[in-house]
Amino acid sequence: MSGTEAEMGSMPSHSDMRDDLHGEQTRALTHRVTSLDEAREIGGDRLDPAVAERVELVVDRVRERLALGVDHTIVALLGGTGSGKSSLFNAVCGLDFADVGVKRPTTSKVTACVWGSGGEGLLDWLGVASDRRIERESLLDGDTEAPLRGLVLLDLPDHDSIEPAHREVVDRLLPMADLLVWVVDPQKYADDALHSGYLRHLVGHEGAMAVVLNQIDTVPEEMRDELLADVSRLLVEDGLQGVPVRAASARTGEGVPEVRDRLAAVVSRRSVAAERAGAEVSDAATLLAGQVAEREPGAEQLDVSGVVDVLAEAAGLPAIADAVGAVVRGGAAQVPTFGAVQADTVELARSAWWAQVARAVPGRWQVALRDAVASTEELREDADDALASVTVVARRSRLASWALVASVVLGVAAVLAGSIAAGVNLVGLGGDANGWALPTAVVTGVLAVLLAVGTVTTRRVLATRRSERVLQDGRAALERVASAGLAEPAAVVLAEHRRVRELVREAAGA
Repeated sequence: MSGTEAEMGSMPSHSDMRDDLHGEQTRALTHRVTSLDEAREIGGDRLDPAVAERVELVVDRVRERLALGVDHTIVALLGGTGSGKSSLFNAVCGLDFADVGVKRPTTSKVTACVWGSGGEGLLDWLGVASDRRIERESLLDGDTEAPLRGLVLLDLPDHDSIEPAHREVVDRLLPMADLLVWVVDPQKYADDALHSGYLRHLVGHEGAMAVVLNQIDTVPEEMRDELLADVSRLLVEDGLQGVPVRAASARTGEGVPEVRDRLAAVVSRRSVAAERAGAEVSDAATLLAGQVAEREPGAEQLDVSGVVDVLAEAAGLPAIADAVGAVVRGGAAQVPTFGAVQADTVELARSAWWAQVARAVPGRWQVALRDAVASTEELREDADDALASVTVVARRSRLASWALVASVVLGVAAVLAGSIAAGVNLVGLGGDANGWALPTAVVTGVLAVLLAVGTVTTRRVLATRRSERVLQDGRAALERVASAGLAEPAAVVLAEHRRVRELVREAAGA
């Protein structure tokens, strides 16, 4: 578990120690909780209210715990009267701080030793009085205490005390510890108050327990192995499997380094608080994951071409474009106006498009998409207004008209010149008239034909261009309407869906 957001180091004057502990678990969980909360906020009413409420509770609860941090490791020393638990506490700390002897049974106060700094908030939360806490590590220690940096070692009241308040303190702090170290002595290790009152209720939590047989210096060496085996046997009878049992002597220091090594191993792993907080966030992220789809609709599903086709046909856009071409070619005298788009047609096109997009996301997101896009009436009115702004140029080309007149004049001239040449030949006249009339008739005739063909071709090209221009302008106007009314607002909702999905993945630790 961890203290405040401040990174854990040691004494303020020992910066190299401080750099060894960075509060990574607290920061990582804080990021996950922030992602979870942001996903809940962005999801809003697109999320099931019950799910959103539960996620909010998790966020509040985990944030409260993260305010204390989850990078410290809490180890509680527990034992009965006379077990030498407080002496072992002092031996592990290397300080004469915890009350021992006759003082011990009279106090219900918890004593704490913290390796490093930054655990004040955590100790406040644990209820450790300010005069019952001490901070370990100094410049004089060098790196000898570094393996325990981040450890909060608690010396709890005797669990078998006749004072009810003592047991209440023990019972309150037990669930908060990452490791429970039960300190027993050679005389009372089989005490029923320990086995029936506590150990038998901790089956399944063997990984967070250890037993230290203290005062081993009072036992002859040839009997120690047998005594340790008997302690292990009783644990198995309690239903506890694999709980390590170590021998130690707080008085002589025997076994104390091994106890410190065990504590260092616990410090190096993830704390119970971090595990619990991480599990809560993961569960909440799983709940939110059920509120979003695995992916959003692709660009092809947001395409509004189908809607534009329906609106264009309903407004008569292709017919008007053809009419414009006919006028330019000279085959028609006027162009019809755009017809009003019927609401039923718009509704069909809108519903078909929405269904294609919405089927990719869960129900509440589907409703959000439906509410975000333009209504049938808004879409119909916008389509009418857009088409009304389309410029329809439907007049014949003046140049083509003059060219056609010119071709007629040249044709008449060719006929006249040809008639003169024919008449001269018919009556047998010669001279200058026959010399110029025939060539003139041929040249003007060819020019008249070329000009006439060119005029027709030009009109057809212009008719095609203007027809296509009207069609393109009309479709572009309708596409802007469909995009602004359907695709763009839907894209906003889907972007929020994507953001929620990404944040949920971050919250889940992916």
